[in-house]
Amino acid sequence: MTERVTYVYAVARTTQDIQAAAASLTGVADAPVRLVAGTQGDDMVLVVSAVPSEDFHEDALKRHLEDIEWLEAVARAHHGVIEALADRTTILPLRLATVYLDDDRARTVLDTAWDSFAERLDHLAAHIEWGVKIYVEASAGTTTPAPPAAASAPGLTPGRAYLRARKAQKSVRDDVYRAAQKAAERVEETGRAYAADRARHRVQQGELADATAENVVNDAYLVPRERAEEFRNEVSRASEGLQGVRVEVTGPWAPYSFAMPPSTPGDAEEGGPS
Repeated sequence: MTERVTYVYAVARTTQDIQAAAASLTGVADAPVRLVAGTQGDDMVLVVSAVPSEDFHEDALKRHLEDIEWLEAVARAHHGVIEALADRTTILPLRLATVYLDDDRARTVLDTAWDSFAERLDHLAAHIEWGVKIYVEASAGTTTPAPPAAASAPGLTPGRAYLRARKAQKSVRDDVYRAAQKAAERVEETGRAYAADRARHRVQQGELADATAENVVNDAYLVPRERAEEFRNEVSRASEGLQGVRVEVTGPWAPYSFAMPPSTPGDAEEGGPS
């Protein structure tokens, strides 16, 4: 029989239908989802599955970090469980591959951090997350200057004509970045009016980047559900009248960017069960 460890997706507020909702789900490794209660009350639970230990001990996880298909499958299952329950209760998402040796170890963490978890869940209640990215279009101001022979600049040498074209190109590029800054200011103003919290993320680069544009802002906003559509509509208009700038709004999501689970002596780390 395969040895199992406890994979924890989230801390959640208990509601009347969450038990039935969780019981209908399968998560990582196609394992059934269930709830683990603490010993300090019945209003807060862990959302968990029992997964094969052979895939989640430290050495195995190090190998899996190089297996993109495995990581994507785990991420889809992890987020699928959280999103399925987020409409039914307040969810505090935990990071990918949070595992413990067994339910008792996981329960100890819940009990130890009970007050901190409860405070964070209160902050997240009735809120959702919107992601906001601002892009500078790659083509804006990056057109290669015309070769000297094609430049229509009477009296200029080929070298001077080329430098003038490069200067004009830089001026256009600077204008686009100023426009992106204006869009960012509009988004921030909307955030102050509607959002309860804001999280700044690193801009996307490398494999995560959009090949057609440069990501210059990558933020998340925690917005009350009752004002969610107003926020999205306002932010979606932030690039109006600004050339070379694109604003992308994603969501709504469970509040991943605002979970910030507290660190406790028994807290698990990515890389092996505690």
